[in-house]
Formats: sequence, structure tokens, C-alpha cells
Amino acid sequence: MPPDSAYQPLGPARRPGGKPEQAPLYRVLVHRRYSRHWDEMVTRVGLQQAEQLWDHLAHNPGRPPAIGSTCYLRGKAGKPQGDGWSRTVHYELSSMARVDFQFHDKFDQGADGDEHPVVAILTINYSSH
Repeated sequence: MPPDSAYQPLGPARRPGGKPEQAPLYRVLVHRRYSRHWDEMVTRVGLQQAEQLWDHLAHNPGRPPAIGSTCYLRGKAGKPQGDGWSRTVHYELSSMARVDFQFHDKFDQGADGDEHPVVAILTINYSSH
């Protein structure tokens, strides 16, 4: 995602269940194409799992989660979206819910922006394998 682009496909992904106990280290963003899927997260997988996903993304996106499993996607699907971005991480939330994301430790949106760590949720899938 080029920093000088006027098109901003990512928006904030609010934590299910309300404000977190600890301030997030990463800003969690969701692609606008999947914002409705994000809003359905609690209904689809339950509040506890939705909170665990958000907490993992906001604090430790580069490490394996305490609950659930992750892997890096291979080939074209795993390619970083630009300089500084991680490869795509595939998070298995449940047998019927998966989230693909990338993270950036020092993202800068342009001339007036400040550097901050972000997680970009690229896809949310609610179908079985």
C-alpha cells in the first residue's frame, strides 16, 4: 500500500466486547471489503474467541497465539503488500473461521503521519475447508 495513495482501503477494527484492559501495541485495521465480516465476528465465533483474536493481533501478531494456530502462507498469497510488511499470516480461529493478516512495525501513512505499528486484516473467511 503506497503511503501517498489517496485510496485508503483499511479502517479501524474495534475490539469486540469493548475497550481492552491493556493499551494495544499495534493498531488493528480491517480491509473495507471485510468490515461487515468483522462486525459479524462475535455472532459467528463467540465473544471470547473474537476478543482473543483481537488481543493477539494488537499485542503479538508475529508470534504464535496462545489459543488457535497460525502459519505463513506460501507463494503469491503470502507475499508482503510492500516494504516493511510481514508475509501473510493465516490464523485459524475455529474450524469455520479464518483470518489472513499482515503486520508492519513502523508504518507511516505519508508526510503528516507518524510511524506506528499496524496489523492489516486482509481477509476473513467463515466457510469450512
